[in-house]
Amino acid sequence: MSEAVIVALVSLVGTLFGTFGGIVTGTKLTNYRIEQLEKRVEKHNKLVERTYELEEKYQIHEEKIKVANHRIDDLEKYHKPQ
Repeated sequence: MSEAVIVALVSLVGTLFGTFGGIVTGTKLTNYRIEQLEKRVEKHNKLVERTYELEEKYQIHEEKIKVANHRIDDLEKYHKPQ
């Protein structure tokens, strides 16, 4: 084989390894970033769920307060001090 063919083959092998290494490294970085984004989305979703739960509890307490105030008003109307 001539020197040109050997140099071409060595260049081809080097290029293949470099390209493959770049693809593997890029894939690893992309997967890492996707994992980090998934964690952030999960935290956000948990926060949203907790917010909905708090809003429901708040509405229940508001309703209980309205009922209690209504009962107090009724008691004050019917049991006036003499």
